[in-house]
Amino acid sequence: MPTSFTVVPVEGQEPEPEPEPAEELSQPPAGSSSWQAGDGIPKESSPFIDSAEMDKGNIYEGKNMALFEEEMDSNPMVSSLLNKLANYTNLTQGVIEHEADEDSKRKEVKAPRMGTFIGVYLPCLQNILGVILFLRLTWIVGTAGVLESFIIVFMCCACTMLTAISMSAIATNGVVPAGGSYYMISRSLGPEFGGAVGLCFYLGTTFAGAMYILGTIEILLTYISPSATIFKAEDVAGETEAMLNNMRVYGTCIIALMAIVVFVGVKYVNKLALVFLACVILSIFAIYAGVVKTAFDPPDFPICLLGNRTLSRHNFDTCAKFIEVNNETVTTKLWSLFCDSPSLNATCDEYFNLNNVTEIQGIPGVASGVLIDNLWSAYTDKGSIVEKKGQPSVSGTEETKVGGLPYVFTDIMTYFTMLVGIYFPSVTGIMAGSNRSGDLRDAQKSIPTGTILAISTTSFIYLSCIVLFGACIEGVILRDKFGEAVNGNLVIGTLAWPSPWVIVIGSFFSTCGAGLQSLTGAPRLLQAIARDGIIPFLQVFGHGKANGEPTWALLLTACICEIGILIASLDSVAPILSMFFLMCYMFVNLACAVQTLLRTPNWRPRFKYYHWALSFLGMSLCFALMFICSWYYALIAMLIAGCIYKYIEYRGAEKEWGDGIRGLSLNAARYALLRVEHGPPHTKNWRPQVLVLLNLDSEQVAKHPRLLSFTSQLKAGKGLTIVGAVLQGIYLDKFTEAQKAEENIKSLMGLEKTKGFCQIVVSPSFRDGMSHLIQSAGLGGMTHNTVLMGWPQSWKQTDNPFSWKNFVDTVRETTAAQQALLVAKNIDSFPANQERFSEGHIDVWWIVHDGGMLMLLPFLLRQHKVWRKCKMRIFTVAQMDDNSIQMKKDLQMFLYHLRLNAEVEVVEMFENDISAFTYEKTLMMEQRSQMLKQMQLSKNEREREAQLIHDRNTASHSAAVLKCDATATAPEKVHMTWTKDKFIAEKHKNRETNMTGFKDLFNMKPEWENL
Repeated sequence: MPTSFTVVPVEGQEPEPEPEPAEELSQPPAGSSSWQAGDGIPKESSPFIDSAEMDKGNIYEGKNMALFEEEMDSNPMVSSLLNKLANYTNLTQGVIEHEADEDSKRKEVKAPRMGTFIGVYLPCLQNILGVILFLRLTWIVGTAGVLESFIIVFMCCACTMLTAISMSAIATNGVVPAGGSYYMISRSLGPEFGGAVGLCFYLGTTFAGAMYILGTIEILLTYISPSATIFKAEDVAGETEAMLNNMRVYGTCIIALMAIVVFVGVKYVNKLALVFLACVILSIFAIYAGVVKTAFDPPDFPICLLGNRTLSRHNFDTCAKFIEVNNETVTTKLWSLFCDSPSLNATCDEYFNLNNVTEIQGIPGVASGVLIDNLWSAYTDKGSIVEKKGQPSVSGTEETKVGGLPYVFTDIMTYFTMLVGIYFPSVTGIMAGSNRSGDLRDAQKSIPTGTILAISTTSFIYLSCIVLFGACIEGVILRDKFGEAVNGNLVIGTLAWPSPWVIVIGSFFSTCGAGLQSLTGAPRLLQAIARDGIIPFLQVFGHGKANGEPTWALLLTACICEIGILIASLDSVAPILSMFFLMCYMFVNLACAVQTLLRTPNWRPRFKYYHWALSFLGMSLCFALMFICSWYYALIAMLIAGCIYKYIEYRGAEKEWGDGIRGLSLNAARYALLRVEHGPPHTKNWRPQVLVLLNLDSEQVAKHPRLLSFTSQLKAGKGLTIVGAVLQGIYLDKFTEAQKAEENIKSLMGLEKTKGFCQIVVSPSFRDGMSHLIQSAGLGGMTHNTVLMGWPQSWKQTDNPFSWKNFVDTVRETTAAQQALLVAKNIDSFPANQERFSEGHIDVWWIVHDGGMLMLLPFLLRQHKVWRKCKMRIFTVAQMDDNSIQMKKDLQMFLYHLRLNAEVEVVEMFENDISAFTYEKTLMMEQRSQMLKQMQLSKNEREREAQLIHDRNTASHSAAVLKCDATATAPEKVHMTWTKDKFIAEKHKNRETNMTGFKDLFNMKPEWENL
């Protein structure tokens, strides 16, 4: 082929002169400005090289560069082509809201301008910092202690950091459109994993919306307006149930309101996003400012203790049993809560009488040394009283009921793994940057940098807050989940500066905004899954309003979110969404690890700081955290994902995304083929690996489709099946017919449920094509050992000699290849896969010992539903003088050793009806086996001796044929290999020997008994 060519502008102008020879290019052309000193190579004047000199009078500007003149009409301008490549993207980002009809009014598309800070860092920061930080982190620190809380936060942050590294590698390996983690997983691991994990991520995002709404209501009813409750508790025991009912009512109203806001327009949610972000950042700064202030001026939040028990400040003001008023001792409201009357001689609670009431500071400050007391955990059962460690206390002689007394109780049983499940949702939200890749100026740089920086920032905030909370706040306040000991204030708000209301209002708007964003993002994720078409029953959720808003998906999201609202407990909802997010992150790590280990050519991420070991560690950590949080929730989440996976595999639309699982399958297949190649299969593993030879008509359709039905019944989906066909001709002329024939055969295989491979051979002759299939079908150790074909229909016709000749040649070539041959006669009368035999027999005429193939075929057929109720019968032939009863017993014992259930029938026939060759063949095999047994040779010696006997018989047979030819002139001396006289003589001579031989034949232990 030529090593160079010239590209010329095609125009209606005079032809340009021929180019000078290549040797003359070494000299600078006269007056050329492109010659520069250096390497001696002239600078090219090319429209593809960005050069300032080319801006002046470029002769190629605006001209179509084409190699041939006929390409002018179809090829675009080079400049426009390069422009399209520079602005390449797979999908539009998100769902576009059209203010007017797109065709009638086209708006100018603005180039994305968002950088790393605005486009990735701040959205991730806003999504990660949320309701758990404000409502539960102080309680986690007080319950688990500073050390164990540090471990919890470190594990969760390490999990998200490793996931972010894997996500960065995937996100920078090409363009990531809307869909975030769903897109990355589905395009990396295939539609089955993508759909399953995408739906899990959707459920996690939906339940996250429910959790944010529950957090919003908890802040509203507990800290902002406690009087707004609808259900009132009659006693302390009923407060929890009344609060849950209030959460359900308010939650239903708020989710309906939020759904209406999202339905009206997402642009209103986006406009409020900056306000919500400002609330989060302001709250964080208020916490740190409050910590600094406690070092020199701690806030005044006194706690009232009775002995070592913490008291709730809802129903009393003065932390004392009695006070002095006008030199008179007067009992307080606290006295009335523990005693039956306000008088000093009233009957009071025993613990109240034995212990003093003390008041301590709830926030002693960062320099107080309270960190030492808060280092260790204080796990309790449900309904336990919050007690201060080290405080003097006198227990009563008998247990008294504390249900109606003003103590601070724990509402749930606490332990380490439960706290992990509650905390983990506070580190989710790392996908916010990858979801906005289309709005970024340089997504492949911004996504890794912004996401990892945001995770680092939030991890520092969480870890530092754990230490600072433990160093500033008293332990009983940390374990007081709802701030009952500090007059119902938000615990983290008591630490904030300048006022607790900064945290209360900030956290309220933050959780409200996070709930709105979940209700905005989850329907779009479901819409993306539905539009991919991988889950058929979700097709309806791909539609929406005229502007693309996912109306039906929003309705489903609101309904699922209502389920979380009806649970009504933030502590119960948090582990549920933890499962779904952990599963999603686990598969992101798996996707990166698989792509890295496979080393596919397309795997070229710009983010280089990843490794398969980190991805595998992240995947293992996610899997461990799932079972640490809640083993039964983990099993349920995995069951849901598994059901979705199998449903997509069984019913979903087929998609080819070049995923890693397919590459993993290819690698596994290659490894398995190399392992199989090491040696021949053992007898235990032997089964028919079938090559089905089909004949095609002029329309490239199989003439006998029942061959495939018989194959599927024989194989039942196990082992190797290759369906081959031969087209007569030259491949260059017949490749279209070959493709059509392959499509027809594959569709027929699907219809007949035949699992296997299709191979079409185009050959100048039909016989050669058959020979090529028998020789070369299969790969490595996965080659066929059995050939299945139909009986030739027109073999008796004299005008078609090729039919029987091809058949005979195929039989010979199969025998030469040492393969079994199955010939199905009247194959069109065989049962289809839909038919069922309620009764019947499969008859086997076992005349010559063939190694057990005839016994194995009916056994395999009876595994299929068509033949399952049929019985197996074995027929063997005996002479009139033989002991038929003994032969039947021997054959039954033979079948017993083979573990086959079959009826045995011995057919007695006259001598004239039995083929001499059959008897001779059986007798020879019997005599050889008996002789080798008597010689007591080893296995190798028996094989060598049997081969030697075979060679001698062959040689003697050849000598007998030559002798017959030499004595053709004396016909009276001709002696056949086997005649009737010889047959009668041998029968009378060795009758006893023959009977013994038959017994030995049936008592023989076959080599294939392990089948």
